[in-house]
Amino acid sequence: MTTEERYQEKKSNNFILPIILGLLLLGAAVWAFTLKSKNDNLNKKTAALTSEMTKLKEVKSQLRASVDSLSQAYEALNEENTSLQGDVEAANAKAKARYAKIARLKKQLAEANNSNAGLSAQIQTLLAAKNDLEASIVSLQMQNDSLKTLTVSLSEDLNQTKEDKAALERLNASINDELKRLTLSNFKATAFNVSTLLRNGKIHMRARRVRKVKVSFDLTNVPEKYQGVRPIYMVITDEKATPIPLEHPINATVKVNGQSIDIQAVEAKEINISDSQRLSFTHNLAKKLKRGYYRVAVYTDIGMLGGSSFRLR
Repeated sequence: MTTEERYQEKKSNNFILPIILGLLLLGAAVWAFTLKSKNDNLNKKTAALTSEMTKLKEVKSQLRASVDSLSQAYEALNEENTSLQGDVEAANAKAKARYAKIARLKKQLAEANNSNAGLSAQIQTLLAAKNDLEASIVSLQMQNDSLKTLTVSLSEDLNQTKEDKAALERLNASINDELKRLTLSNFKATAFNVSTLLRNGKIHMRARRVRKVKVSFDLTNVPEKYQGVRPIYMVITDEKATPIPLEHPINATVKVNGQSIDIQAVEAKEINISDSQRLSFTHNLAKKLKRGYYRVAVYTDIGMLGGSSFRLR
């Protein structure tokens, strides 16, 4: 081999060796990285297993404590069961003795009943009669007490009714006097009716529940000179002639027998008066009325047509 050839070979070797060395270093780096990844995974798994082992040890400790507690409870129950078995045996022995004694007593009672059957039956009959009489006496006493209470109540109601009747008669007499003085002989209302109503329209008389007052009446055989369009007013006052509370009072002036009278109406309508008709007014109360007597009067521009009274309890 010539010097030139040896030089070329040496040069080639010098070029290849670094490449091989580089490949070896690269392989070593890959291996080291792979080894490190495996080692990290192994460490994670080891940590997870360690945590799980710790939890399992805690569970084991808890289970051991539960087993010890259950063992103690079992031993206590076993002792109690043994004691109860002894008590049951003793109770059975006592029960057998009692049953034997009861059997002897029943036998003795049957023998006594056979000898005294007639007397026992008489005694039972008398006792039953005595009980019936006592029950009847108690029932009569209760009825007497109830009748006394009812008598007192009826007496009070009768006195109240007499007072109410007298008050109503006085009020009606006042209304009749007013009608005679203020109404026209041939132009006045008949079949006058007053109803006190609940909100739903049902008739009611309790002051705290009444919400409406309805008035209806007939105008019949009206002379022709009074026919035509006229105002009709409804007035409600208490027994002292004081108008009831109103949110929107209707003040008007009417002429009666040539004299002007001021009124405060709760309702007013313009009515085309004909020969005969049935008229009605319904007033919704602004406030609840108190218990007592009230007067309703109906006026037109030339006089009073009619009136009546009503009572709220």
